[in-house]
Amino acid sequence: MNDKPASAASRVDASATEPETAPAEQSAEPELDARGKAARWVGALVMLYLLVCAVDVIGDGFGLIAGDRAEGMFEFATNPFVGLAVGILGTVLMQSSSTTTAITVGLVAGGLPVEIAVPMIMGANVGTTITNTLASLANAGKKDAFRRSFAAATVHDVFNLLAIVVILPLELLTGFLARTAGALAGSLRGADGADPSQVDVLDFITSPVLDAFTGFVAAVTSSDLVEGIVLAAAGVVGILVSVRVLGVLLGQLMVGRAKRILHATMGRGPVSGVAAGAGVTVLAQSSSVTTSLMIPLAGSGTVSLKQIYPYTVGANIGTTFTAILASLAASQNQVEATQIAFVHLGFNLVATLVIFVLPFLRQIPMQGATLLANQAVVRPWIVVVWVLGVFVAVPAAVILLSVTGGIS
Repeated sequence: MNDKPASAASRVDASATEPETAPAEQSAEPELDARGKAARWVGALVMLYLLVCAVDVIGDGFGLIAGDRAEGMFEFATNPFVGLAVGILGTVLMQSSSTTTAITVGLVAGGLPVEIAVPMIMGANVGTTITNTLASLANAGKKDAFRRSFAAATVHDVFNLLAIVVILPLELLTGFLARTAGALAGSLRGADGADPSQVDVLDFITSPVLDAFTGFVAAVTSSDLVEGIVLAAAGVVGILVSVRVLGVLLGQLMVGRAKRILHATMGRGPVSGVAAGAGVTVLAQSSSVTTSLMIPLAGSGTVSLKQIYPYTVGANIGTTFTAILASLAASQNQVEATQIAFVHLGFNLVATLVIFVLPFLRQIPMQGATLLANQAVVRPWIVVVWVLGVFVAVPAAVILLSVTGGIS
């Protein structure tokens, strides 16, 4: 009854930053036989498939709920700060940073100043991370697993927010991102690119199930709004179930040699970790899938926050290559599309270099994520405040102030 908060916080800190030591009891369990391993690997693949499908379904659902309102919101971007808010909220509503980028390209082609478009792209970086934050809630009933999962999810949030704090003022003062990206885009005018949708392996694998499911929901619902609500709810449930079950299965499978292979794949240091995250995201063509997959691994204690941090930063970089390929394949507004794509890449590269090179900045995302996770375990309402505040309330308030004349 008279526990000291300080000692509790220190225990929380240790388990949040070094989650690989938490599930020590797993090593005491007898090793699985070949049949048991095979069954669990099949189960893990099924849950991974469900996770990928659920990420797509929740995006479709939010898109139907928001309708044209999400796209119309971009018209309110009258200055860089409103542009940032629009980028965050628009990406949350549409669950697609690629869609945000495409809309931004159209606006730039129509005369939107690039200095307002650049913060939109920065905002898209933040908005897209809500998926893995929601995924961490799958472990809400298990204290230690939730602490590790929430830290793994929010380290991405904190990094992206810190990147904006550091890079946006420099961009507003110098315009270095827009100018550099514009020069690159101009030099590539008329270059041919590959349409990534033609080689989207995940889309090829999941589209039969997704098309059948969304078609069924459309047939039994009365309106786009109801269909969107059903799809969004199904997507959330799918993410929570898949992450919860994946955490259990991977906790049993990722021992011994399998765990060593995973750690080698993710990299032994920050540079190799960033490269691994970028590479996996280029292959998956979805940073949401890449980062959400880390949540069950973190929850089970298979990988540490220190490993996940550079991996998720790499996912930021990897997701920009799809946009670059698409921009080079664009038949209209190619220069604008390529410039915005290079802005996205440049922002993530510069943010990674600056934050990782400067020691006093490098630790902030891990420290911030650990603090949030520690507090979320003790005060669950912090999760609601964080998710709704960062991703919805604050950007919506900025946009509302712009509409009402509070921000010009």
